Amino acid sequence: MKFTVITTIQSPTFAVLEMTRVGLEQGQVTVAVGDRKTPGEVWTKVPNFLPLEVQGGLGYLLGTLLPENHYSRKNIGYLWAMSRGAILIFDTDDDNAPLAGWGPRTLATSARTCLQLGWVNIYRYFTDAYIWPRGLPLQHAHQSASGSELGGALEVMAPIQQGLADGSPDVDAVWRLLMDQDIRFRAGDSVHLREGAWCPFNSQSTWWFPEAYPLMYLPSFVSFRMTDIWRSFVAQRCLWALGYGMVFHGPEMFQDRNPHNLLRDFEQEIPGYLSNDRIRKVLEGLSLVSGAEAVGNNCRSCYEALVGAGLIPAEEMALLDAWLSDLKRVVAV
Repeated sequence: MKFTVITTIQSPTFAVLEMTRVGLEQGQVTVAVGDRKTPGEVWTKVPNFLPLEVQGGLGYLLGTLLPENHYSRKNIGYLWAMSRGAILIFDTDDDNAPLAGWGPRTLATSARTCLQLGWVNIYRYFTDAYIWPRGLPLQHAHQSASGSELGGALEVMAPIQQGLADGSPDVDAVWRLLMDQDIRFRAGDSVHLREGAWCPFNSQSTWWFPEAYPLMYLPSFVSFRMTDIWRSFVAQRCLWALGYGMVFHGPEMFQDRNPHNLLRDFEQEIPGYLSNDRIRKVLEGLSLVSGAEAVGNNCRSCYEALVGAGLIPAEEMALLDAWLSDLKRVVAV
């Protein structure tokens, strides 16, 4: 089966209902993970809603450790989908609706390889607007792009694939405070980032295949605005040990963004502004083990290194170990 996983603290939105409807047409089952703030009574008629009281009865070690009122409770939805034989998981949010043409991706996909190494502003391959993805170090935000930086289209294997979102795409608070505007990305060729090329990816329009399931873990003891971004850095580093890169597709979702306090977002993003480049250097310096059987241990090695560098609190490791233990019980990895 194929699953879509969201987390929510509000009533079912148009985006959720549309994602559920379109997903069913495409053979994709939607599961919504609730939290303490979620008005559960309005979700009772929505299939596959997991309120807190249900999450506690699923038997996951991680469920007893995850904080309430935190985005990382989405981890429960990932485990729930995996336990039901998920062969593909689409990771998105309750303010993202599918565009026409949205549909499940395949592990093998056509993409043009980016010849640039280091930090890559992936948005510049899909728009001429001055914009950059949340998590890209600000000193690289002005980066330009041209077709000459891309190789020819080839079929690549990509266990993690990020689609872009039109409307209110995923950007940081600096861009939104200074230049906020409606964005429409070009469809264009997909772009493949090979080993040595880095770009943050989010949890709003991302396809995960079983080879990468251990890397879906969202950390709890980091800033809310960095939990999926720092996960993406760990995931990219571990993909290299598997012999894979990251693929970005043109727009496949439309984000009608939930209300945000932008100054609070900015405050939550400060750890990223100050540390993302250092995280990259720590992860690049690791020697990981190749092969699919090593993915979970490689993921742990990455977090262990970030803890050792003082970038993530040591308390994170107990939750990560619970995740890896739960993962072994629900799916063969």
